[in-house]
Amino acid sequence: MKYDHRHYVPVLRWKRGEYLAVSQLSSTAKDCITPLIEVPEIGFDFETNNLVKSLDEHLSPFAMRVKKYWQTRTCFVDLNLIDPSTLMDNGEHPVSFTFAQLRSLNCKAIPVIGIKRSPSYQTAVQKVVSQDKSGLCLRVSIEDAAQSNIRALIDVLLQKIGLGISDCDLVIDLGAPNFDPVDGFTIIVGDILKTFPYLLKWRTLAIIGTSFPPSMAEVTFGSGAIPRFEWLLYKKLVAILKRAKIRLPSFGDYVINHPDVLQVDMRIVKPSATVRYASDDAWLIIKGPNVRDNGFGQYRSLCKAVTKSRYFLGSKFSAGSEYIANCAAGISKTGNLSTWRKVGTNHHLEKVVRDISSFYGFSGNP
Repeated sequence: MKYDHRHYVPVLRWKRGEYLAVSQLSSTAKDCITPLIEVPEIGFDFETNNLVKSLDEHLSPFAMRVKKYWQTRTCFVDLNLIDPSTLMDNGEHPVSFTFAQLRSLNCKAIPVIGIKRSPSYQTAVQKVVSQDKSGLCLRVSIEDAAQSNIRALIDVLLQKIGLGISDCDLVIDLGAPNFDPVDGFTIIVGDILKTFPYLLKWRTLAIIGTSFPPSMAEVTFGSGAIPRFEWLLYKKLVAILKRAKIRLPSFGDYVINHPDVLQVDMRIVKPSATVRYASDDAWLIIKGPNVRDNGFGQYRSLCKAVTKSRYFLGSKFSAGSEYIANCAAGISKTGNLSTWRKVGTNHHLEKVVRDISSFYGFSGNP
């Protein structure tokens, strides 16, 4: 597998709203995307003070969902959200189990590893890499990338895994930093990339990050636009790297998520109705009152607000946009929280694919 800077690497947790969103993408969008799928965390039951499922129960449907909704297209798979000390009931490492399931279904899944993963995680990945011979994705935080000894850390890790640089995909993960001021932060990221080890040798190169809010509780009621700082940074970064004649990375983000996992007690939390709609350099977020006390019917008025805004791109732009238009018109049902995760995710993915295409088409890059 190899792609260039015109590709898109979104981070997805593969919960219901996300994998349904992916399944409704256009073929054109799918061809431009390699998702980095994080196996989702196991939910917590605050009433019993226990996990809602065993590890076996949690991981068993994952591979089947990848096959059903992404089929045999290439993806990265990361188990970083699974407790590194937990094993399957039979003592098998969750990485080994997950990739055995993916392999049995002919899924083209590439394991993701980080510099600081546990020895048992590294060993499990090494065995997967040895068997699948599809290479490896190294996911490096921006903090790790800035370390003076990053070359030595990479050398030691890849020597243990048994791979060369050219068999590895590199993802530099900004996480959810403070982007302000974006010009200054872009210069810092550019300086790190310019000196990053083996920059020309990695099979693929991507930079991901997000400025999406950690929680909708931070968003005021009504409508408002939140800048997509990660996209603004990326465009500025490309300009810097072009001038320096440095390899251009692909763009990636966390779609309409924040990287941090929030375990919330749903007995107490009352989630608000929200529509998250990506536009050129921002998200339009329309927020209503909580759905527990006010119901899901309010989504119809939220959708009307989207369709009447200057940000709406038309019902034919994406499956998500079509659903919004139909909901506003009373044609589609108002759905539930999972429905609106699907709607926002689907539209965002289609939007970013076109953003990237337009950006490089306008700049005249091959």
